Amino acid sequence: MKQPNSPLNNDDLISGEYRLRLYVTGATPNSARAIVNLKEFCETHLKDNYELEIIDIYQQPLSAEADQVIAIPMLIKLAPMPQRRLIGDMSDKEKIFKGLNLSAG
Repeated sequence: MKQPNSPLNNDDLISGEYRLRLYVTGATPNSARAIVNLKEFCETHLKDNYELEIIDIYQQPLSAEADQVIAIPMLIKLAPMPQRRLIGDMSDKEKIFKGLNLSAG
């Protein structure tokens, strides 16, 4: 598995695989909801076409600083380009579809 903030290589940019990084704060209810909602979304709509990295900012504050995390929970879509950021508990599926540049159908 790649380390947080590792640069993308050409394979990441060319393949259709989604590389997602979710920043959370410990086991807070909002963070727990974001994890459950995002995992469910990914398993339903991305199947085996994604890599999800979950980072607790209490455990890895330097990663959050490097990615300029301004709110929690925050999802960063690293690949495919363009990079996108979504804030919230990931319960709004339409927002996730739009943020990941997916069609809802």
